[in-house]
Amino acid sequence: MRWRCFIAPVLCLLVCRALSGAGALQLTLPPVWYGVPGVPVSLYYENVVLTEHPEELRFEVKCDLGKSEARRWTVTPEDKDVGEHAMEVVVRDVAGKELEHTRLLLKISPKEAGVGRPLKLLIVGDSLTAATAYPNELARLFSLPGNPAWKMFGQHQPMAAQPGVAHEGYGGWTWAAFLTRHEAKEERTPDGRGWKKRSSPFVFVNDKGTPALDVGRYLRETCGGEPPDVVTFLLGINDCFGANPEAPDKTIDTMLANADQLIAAFREASPGTAIAIGLTTPPNTREGAFEANYKGKYHRWGWKRIQHRLVQRQLEKFSNREKDQIFVVPTELNVDPLNGYPVNNAVHPNAEGYAQIGSSFYAWLKAWLAMQSGAVK
Repeated sequence: MRWRCFIAPVLCLLVCRALSGAGALQLTLPPVWYGVPGVPVSLYYENVVLTEHPEELRFEVKCDLGKSEARRWTVTPEDKDVGEHAMEVVVRDVAGKELEHTRLLLKISPKEAGVGRPLKLLIVGDSLTAATAYPNELARLFSLPGNPAWKMFGQHQPMAAQPGVAHEGYGGWTWAAFLTRHEAKEERTPDGRGWKKRSSPFVFVNDKGTPALDVGRYLRETCGGEPPDVVTFLLGINDCFGANPEAPDKTIDTMLANADQLIAAFREASPGTAIAIGLTTPPNTREGAFEANYKGKYHRWGWKRIQHRLVQRQLEKFSNREKDQIFVVPTELNVDPLNGYPVNNAVHPNAEGYAQIGSSFYAWLKAWLAMQSGAVK
């Protein structure tokens, strides 16, 4: 059965929560997520509920396409699937009793969306971006037939970057770092492709000799005066990783306030640029990965509680902001928390997981391109 949701995104989110009640699982999904013909997309059950034991739950996904598997619902859309597909996600216990449920839309955009037009992209993030794997995947996908002529802006082009790939991704960085970080003397790595010490690319010394945020200058000097069509942000892990898992909201409040400042600076410097907020990605499902990295200081269940709450807050903050040219990208749904991570890393995906992040951004970008051309309402 195919149906269309006429509810505005934030209202849809509120309705979704009303349907699920105040359940302990806190089933959390965005009102809309995205796909493109020929590109696999999946909803991993573990990523949408708050539990230490997802294996004790049963998930049912109702949709007119795709299939349910043990750990996910998945589909590789075809051209005939372009359009909006209603989904309902039901969570049951082992006896079959319904615990929570919610509804959302899967929007499949034409694979030719944006063909022949230019696309100028700026990618901003932390170590997940610095690894350059998902920007490379974006470049690969956008180089397939039926795509715009893409260009990436950015000062960081590490050795791993494929031709034309650039970004502003730096290990350990936060929203606050991009707002304020300034090093009097920057220090590059021996290969010249990275930094040991690095100022924010958006912070410059002003005429009073004081470091200050100046996105307009960045756009003039780094982007050649060409404002990007889209800026993507994938941040939040470093902002919130050390929060109190029992009460993370104060830390999240600070992160969101910093996000507001940076987004406002981009909006002032380039009013027509779309701002895409990637939802913070889930943890590795293995506690052993946390032990390997943190030796008992931090645990998977602690970060899972923080990350889950962070995604809820990001949805509350950024949903239904299209009139402000602010959009949500559900990067947390499509990352396999088991096979998308190495056995010994808590928060950094492997090649498969990074490719899944890239395809999530790609699917949203194709939806945005289709919207610009009026191809999909």
